[in-house]
Amino acid sequence: MTKLKSILILGPAHPFRGGLSGFNHTLARTFRAMGMACRLFTFTTQYPRLLFPGSSQLTDEPAPEDLTISRELSSVNPWTWWRTGRRVRRLHPDLLIVRYWIPAMAPAFGTVARIARRAGIRTVALLDNVIPHEKRPMDTFLTRYFIDSMDGFVYMSEQVYRDLRQFTADKPAVFSPHPMFTQYGETLPREEACARLGLDPALHYTLFFGYIRDYKGLDLLYEAWAVLKKAGWLKGHRLVVAGEYYSGRERYERLLRELDLQDEVILFDRFIAEGEVRLFFSAADLVCQPYRTATQSGVTQVAYWFDVPMVVTDVGGLREIVPDGEVGYVTAPEPEAIAAAIRRFYDEHRAEEFRARILRYRERFTWEGMARNFTELYHRLEGETQG
Repeated sequence: MTKLKSILILGPAHPFRGGLSGFNHTLARTFRAMGMACRLFTFTTQYPRLLFPGSSQLTDEPAPEDLTISRELSSVNPWTWWRTGRRVRRLHPDLLIVRYWIPAMAPAFGTVARIARRAGIRTVALLDNVIPHEKRPMDTFLTRYFIDSMDGFVYMSEQVYRDLRQFTADKPAVFSPHPMFTQYGETLPREEACARLGLDPALHYTLFFGYIRDYKGLDLLYEAWAVLKKAGWLKGHRLVVAGEYYSGRERYERLLRELDLQDEVILFDRFIAEGEVRLFFSAADLVCQPYRTATQSGVTQVAYWFDVPMVVTDVGGLREIVPDGEVGYVTAPEPEAIAAAIRRFYDEHRAEEFRARILRYRERFTWEGMARNFTELYHRLEGETQG
């Protein structure tokens, strides 16, 4: 059996901010800890500024000293696709892992992968999505171009697998659940976290965390919170919304006013830096993900790391990750149902029980497990060639 010795990860990495970069950093460290050489290629330009909805794509934090990261690829400059492919070919890793989350990256990634494959380098995609949450013209064509450039796939939810099989019926694919985000540090005492955020520790906090995009259903959560207010239940409770608007700021602000929730919702409407993440999860009693569509979600894996119970909607792969009644609740993506699940959690005092179960369930979500899945897929691909 050919041993996997060297890996190159192509996708977001420092200085680009956000969960995808953090994920790729931790995966690279895991491969290295398991005795494999691993480096990362990232972007010179990820999104053109006019197409990026946030305030900045870049972080002010220093580059990780323990990783080899090169800025090589522009998503919009075909010359860099060819140049990056040639560089991958010269380095000749045993395995090229391409992080795929949106069809806009397909031309760049697919071109690099084709050049690598012609040199005998195995190409495997780590799929966040196959069919995007927010659809655009040309998505199907672009996705097919990318899928055709891959030898195999690692997917993180059954929804993604079903979507993948619309594009390829026979290429090998391996399930590997999204690992926990372990890079955010340890849980803080709740009183300390609340103090640093300016929150009253005497109150209960339900947390909505992450970029605010329409498919994540923040409006459903606002309407659920209004249901709870109308029922006279919100005394001692606040909803904390922590994340940068990527769409709909005016609409969400208007909805808050129309529902008269300004005093019941605490907004941190900005990018949340890595060093701040543990503050929010240490202060929260419950995390709520009222998504309209989903595949898997990194937010659930942050919640697992900090032992915070969850309410999620029954869409995509969220039910796979949050077993109903065990570590949280799975409910319909409707305001009344979301409100009922939140109220049930608090009224039935399920926090201690759910937190204890989270400690058992989280053993499924290790980085070493994901790294082993990549190595096993590589050996499978090599075996098929040799056979």
